[in-house]
Amino acid sequence: MPAIAVAAISARAMAEAAACDGFEVVALDLFGDADTLQAASRWLAIGEPGGLRIDAGRLLAALRQLAHPSAGSEPLAGWVAGSGFDGRPELLEQGVAMLPLIGVQAGAVRRLRDPSTFFGFLAAQGVAHPRVRRQPPEEPSGWLLKDAHGCGGWHIRRASRAVDAPLPRHCYFQREAPGQPMSATFLANGSDVHVLGFNELNVRRCGSRPFVFHGAIGPVPVSAEVARRMTAAARLLTREFALRGLCSLDVLRDAENVQVLEVNPRPPASMSLYGEPGLMQAHVRACVHGQLPTRPASEPRASAVRGTEIVFARRAFTLDAAAAHDLAAQADVHDLPAAGQRFRAHDPVCTVSASGISAAQVRQRLNQGRERLLRFMETLQ
Repeated sequence: MPAIAVAAISARAMAEAAACDGFEVVALDLFGDADTLQAASRWLAIGEPGGLRIDAGRLLAALRQLAHPSAGSEPLAGWVAGSGFDGRPELLEQGVAMLPLIGVQAGAVRRLRDPSTFFGFLAAQGVAHPRVRRQPPEEPSGWLLKDAHGCGGWHIRRASRAVDAPLPRHCYFQREAPGQPMSATFLANGSDVHVLGFNELNVRRCGSRPFVFHGAIGPVPVSAEVARRMTAAARLLTREFALRGLCSLDVLRDAENVQVLEVNPRPPASMSLYGEPGLMQAHVRACVHGQLPTRPASEPRASAVRGTEIVFARRAFTLDAAAAHDLAAQADVHDLPAAGQRFRAHDPVCTVSASGISAAQVRQRLNQGRERLLRFMETLQ
């Protein structure tokens, strides 16, 4: 199996999936968590943990280094871009000049992250989505201000009369709409899709940010009509924007109605819910050879529903060696930070996982795990 690099704000999930499939993995991210280091043969830092932003200079230096391996090292087949590249197509272009990108290419990401292009396409195709506009609404109540270059919901805030116009091209206003935030995790080959499953998204307030992504639960059952609409939207977007590999489609579901919010054109956080062997191999095959799995997407099985939840710090503290050891000893805790790391209020600390026979059971277990970890963090200074 060839060697590949995986790059993201946090690369742990991709590194583990690639290692599970037999790849030799080089991980590039901000954290260098203990479980990332265990999955990877090598780790390179591409930013500071507190910044939650990939440093362009450090990323390009890392890719340049990997493009010229030392004697005896395995040449890399390419690199996979995860979270943190959503609104940075220029960084993808610069990286491609050094190593092949195994994923959606920069030009497609640029078009996908242009609100006028993306929502204009949805409107032309008759795909339902919340109302959007470029100019500030006269009455801001009920409107959100979003940045198409953001990720994780940190960029979303409620519109106000204090917004200055004109906005940057990648910012837009979107009307709030009812419904359960959901996603479809799928593989794409530029013309068709293979849906792995549908997921409930946990989106709620974190500090002053009202709509931060906290995690996902899936696969969850949906009606045939909802599945049809989400799959059809994913297929339309795949053909228009040349999507390849692991991606996700975010929607609001209200009964049988589905409204499209956005596409993540890279391996999404929900990939952790589909962690059977072969996931990263399937991503590479879809990107490089245009091959999709031939088996139908499976229905959720008993004990097959999974969930993940990001645990954010309630206050500032430093993780000492004993606390880091205690976290690592808990089988349901992932993204394990190193001893000595300092966290501010609302920083992501780690991830808790759970499984069960239903979304409700998994949600309850995630809540219990999160509260256990928050109590544990309260003991730290």
